[in-house]
Amino acid sequence: MFIKLSRFNSLRNQMLFGFLLVMLVILFVVGILTFDSVSKLLKNNAEKHIQQTAVQANGRLEAVLNQIDSLTTQVATHPYVQQLLLNQQAGKQATFSERQALITSVKVVQTYANGVNYVDLYNSNNNRLFPLDDRSLESKVSPEWIARALQNKGKLVWVGIDPANPNAVLAIRSISLIDHWFTPGGYLVISLDRKVFKISGSLSEEDGSNETMLVVGRNNTLIAANDARFDARFTPSDIKPLVEAKDPTVTIDDKRYMLVKQTSEVTGWTLLILTPMSAITSGISVLRTAILFSAGIGGGLFFMLSFGLSTIITRPIFRLIKTMRRARLGGLKPITEVTSTIEINELNHSYNQMVEHMNDLIKLVYEKEILQNRTELKALQAQINPHFLFNTLEALYWSLQEKDESELAEFVVVMSDLFRYTITGPNKDEWVTLRDELEHIERYLLIMKVRFGDRISWQIDAPPEYSTIRLPKLLVQPLVENAILHGFEGKIGPGSVAVRVAPSEDHQYLHITVEDDGKGMDEETLQKLMTALKTGGKNPVAKGSGIGIVNVQQRVKLYFGSTEDEDGPGINIHSSEGAGTSIRLTIPMKMGEN
Repeated sequence: MFIKLSRFNSLRNQMLFGFLLVMLVILFVVGILTFDSVSKLLKNNAEKHIQQTAVQANGRLEAVLNQIDSLTTQVATHPYVQQLLLNQQAGKQATFSERQALITSVKVVQTYANGVNYVDLYNSNNNRLFPLDDRSLESKVSPEWIARALQNKGKLVWVGIDPANPNAVLAIRSISLIDHWFTPGGYLVISLDRKVFKISGSLSEEDGSNETMLVVGRNNTLIAANDARFDARFTPSDIKPLVEAKDPTVTIDDKRYMLVKQTSEVTGWTLLILTPMSAITSGISVLRTAILFSAGIGGGLFFMLSFGLSTIITRPIFRLIKTMRRARLGGLKPITEVTSTIEINELNHSYNQMVEHMNDLIKLVYEKEILQNRTELKALQAQINPHFLFNTLEALYWSLQEKDESELAEFVVVMSDLFRYTITGPNKDEWVTLRDELEHIERYLLIMKVRFGDRISWQIDAPPEYSTIRLPKLLVQPLVENAILHGFEGKIGPGSVAVRVAPSEDHQYLHITVEDDGKGMDEETLQKLMTALKTGGKNPVAKGSGIGIVNVQQRVKLYFGSTEDEDGPGINIHSSEGAGTSIRLTIPMKMGEN
């Protein structure tokens, strides 16, 4: 019975229960997302509803203002007003009776529009014609608004709060003379009670909510508000952040509001509607409490069950890890512990098999190493000791000295140093200094002088401050060898080789240039060589040792990496037939320094 039940005590079943618990967490997350979605939905619906209210309220206000605009247009285009202003323009001053007769034309605005305090008529010289006094237009409206009225060419311009009467709002329009090519002939100034701009019939009256509606002028001045508290306290500095706000949610006196803005096309003013967020989200407080309470209980249960489940799963694995760690300090030993989890038992069994197999492999490798060491020892005994070669060259040197063959003796010394640089000695490391490489090139050229005699000459120009820069051994010598083999052979007459060392412009790279005045290469051969350098293919002009220029390029890529920059690590070749060849090797300066 126990065996049958233990079959179900598998890691798979344990993970299954864990996934069920995770599913509960997912449900909690879904609940939170649902809550967030419902909150956003309520906010969006409220914002749309308030936006519609703003459009309606703004429409009502614009209807009143359009009526005033229409009535003032009638006054501005009235034939009697036009004729009187035309006479003023011609220099004929209006008589007292003519000005008094304007009452029938001007008073039509106050007769048919509510909230109009007065309507003043001024001529083009800014002198008032109606009412009957001589006050100037500047005493009512600033020159800035007079200029703006002229720019609007007869359209009504809403100024804002009357400086002389805080409870009134001023508007101005210029009057164009129809019979005088629509030139400016005068102005109408209209004063309206601020109560006209107070919005009534808002949501606060329809559904009991407490929105605050503000009408804001061009200079962030408060024109009207349906809440006396805001009307009394709001200044332009308080209103400006609301008008410029990008976020639909604002905070006023530590209280959050939803802000909806609507700009009037008639006045250019802005209608602001502030709705408390508490009124919008009051219906989801119960949902928030329920979700938080459920998430707390579920989180506690999930923590306890997850802790127990993780302990059951990880304890056998930790024991196996300890056993494997002990194997690094001593021999590999199998684990003997048996657990109730099928997968863990299988893991232990696989580990024990691996330990047994590795012990067998260790024994086999040990025996093979002994056999290999014996084989290598025999191979080393059969090899020619390089010191034998050097001792032989030294004996040849002294023999030539005794026979007064000093030139050949020096040649033997140079050859011995060349072999020592290549095979063994203090330079057996892969990296050498630039000075060592150039000395090796000097020895190579001395040997080549034995072959070519006075036909060959060379010049090595290397500033001493770069002599300690390190580079791979035998990186420059193949380029010199290439210059001699391909530049001088087949050429009649003397030839020269120049090796020059110079830094790049940014002092990040070192340029080593090898130049010869040999026969050079034609365009086709040069292109084949450049292709071989890029692809790593066979050198089309390879000859001699086989090290060649392509081998140097490959070594540069391996040591310093490849780059598409022409000034980066690599080889650049310039050659023309009959004019010699120049090969520039570029290596980093910092990478190879001591």
